[in-house]
Amino acid sequence: MSALAFVEIEEGLVKKSSLEAVSYASSVEGEVTAIVFGALNDGEADKIGAAGAAKVLHVSDDELAQPNIMAYASAIAEAMEKEGSSLLVLAKSSLGDPVSARVAIKVNASLATNVVDLPDTSDGFKVKCSIYTGKAFAINTLSGDKKILGLKKNAVAVKEDGGSASLENFAPAKNEADFKVKVTNREKATGEILLPEADLVVSGGRGLKGPENWGMIEELAKTIGAATGCSKPVSDMDWRPHHEHVGQTGVKVSPSLYIAVGISGAIQHLAGVNSSKYILVINKDPEAPFFKAADYGVVGDAFEVVPKLTEAIKAQQG
Repeated sequence: MSALAFVEIEEGLVKKSSLEAVSYASSVEGEVTAIVFGALNDGEADKIGAAGAAKVLHVSDDELAQPNIMAYASAIAEAMEKEGSSLLVLAKSSLGDPVSARVAIKVNASLATNVVDLPDTSDGFKVKCSIYTGKAFAINTLSGDKKILGLKKNAVAVKEDGGSASLENFAPAKNEADFKVKVTNREKATGEILLPEADLVVSGGRGLKGPENWGMIEELAKTIGAATGCSKPVSDMDWRPHHEHVGQTGVKVSPSLYIAVGISGAIQHLAGVNSSKYILVINKDPEAPFFKAADYGVVGDAFEVVPKLTEAIKAQQG
C-alpha cells in the first residue's frame, strides 16, 4: 500500500514533527506522498523529499492557507483517494488530532494515535501507543483496508537521505459546509521558540524566588536555542505568562531535552514532561521528587549552577 503524510507548516517552514511523520511513513511504505497547505518557503520541499517523500501535493488556495479542520479533512480524504493511499501518517498535534479523526470517518479507516514505534505486521497490523501521559504503552490492532497513524513527537528520527520530491499543485474540491465556521482572529503565544514545537526546553520553578531572576533562564534558553517554560505555581503568581505553564493542566511537551531549574517535581508537572527524551534537573534539594524522574541531575544552587552552565556552553560553542 502507498502512504500519504500530512505535513504541517508554520510561516512557510515545515515542522520537525511532520518531517518525522514523513520519515515514519517511508519506513512503513516505500512510496510516500506528502500533502501541504499554504505558502511553502524555498527549500522546504527539499526537506520533505530528504525525509522520504517522493511527491508533495501542494494546496496553495488562499482560503486553505490558514488551518481549517473540516476543509483539511475533506482535502486529505480526497488526496488519499487520488493517490490510492491506504495509510495516512501525521504528527499528533492540536491540528493533527481533530483532522485525523474526521478523515478516519470520511474514508472508513482505523485510527491509532500517540504511536511510538513502527507497526508489527507479522500477525495483522499492530502499533505501540503511549498512554496515561507516557506511563504505559498499549498495543493496538488496526483492522480494515485503510489506516491512520498519529505519530508521537520524537518517536522516530528524521531521515535526511531521501531523494528530491516532485512538487505538484493540488486543488481539492471545496465543500461550502466545511467553511461555515470562520476563524476571525488568531492570537499566538509570543516567544522566539514556542513550547509545543520546541526540541529543547528550559523551565523554572519557585526555586528562582521571583520573576526578577528569570534572566538566567532566558539566557540559558537563548544560548542553546530552547523555549522557556515554568511550573504552575510560577504562572499562578504571575511571575511568567500562563502559556509557559508546563504540566498536566498546562502545555504538555515532548522535547529531546527538558531542563528543570528549581522545580520540585509535583506529579502534575511530571505528567506534562515525562514524554521528554531526556530530563536534566537542577535543584539544591537532593530529596526533590524530580530527581527520581531525571536522566541527569545536578544538586546545587541554581543561581550558581545555571550561569556557569551557560558560560560553559558558550565557551564550547566558540
